Amino acid sequence: MEETKPIAEIEKEIVEEFALFDSWDDKYEYIIDLGKKLAPLAQEHKLDENKIKGCQSTVWMVANYRDGRVFFEADSDAIIVKGLVSMLIRVLSGQTPDAIIETPLAFIQQIGMTSHLAQTRSNGLLSMVKQMKNYALAYKLKNDVNG
Repeated sequence: MEETKPIAEIEKEIVEEFALFDSWDDKYEYIIDLGKKLAPLAQEHKLDENKIKGCQSTVWMVANYRDGRVFFEADSDAIIVKGLVSMLIRVLSGQTPDAIIETPLAFIQQIGMTSHLAQTRSNGLLSMVKQMKNYALAYKLKNDVNG
């Protein structure tokens, strides 16, 4: 099985990548590029029950649990949101439920995302984080009960 990098290490990589850009226009372009590289979600997962509530754009997210880790897939109809969710997937997918639940996701603040997103996008980002942590909590509880 492939070794998963610690969340802090992945966050540090993202912060360093964003530090390469001088302007927020360039950073937005980078986020858009990340969104374009995100694998599309299979059509059968684009269901109402997989939509994230609280996002202005449509965002679908599914999670799978295997080998003690949570793996996320997501898609959005808005390219910038797709870029944001791709960063969250990069950081959280393949981590243990505890690591996902406990991480403060400091990179969001460190790259200046919270101060440069419109309020609706910021709320949507928080909704995506909340959904990912909820999936992790559900898998943790299911494991604790069955474990």
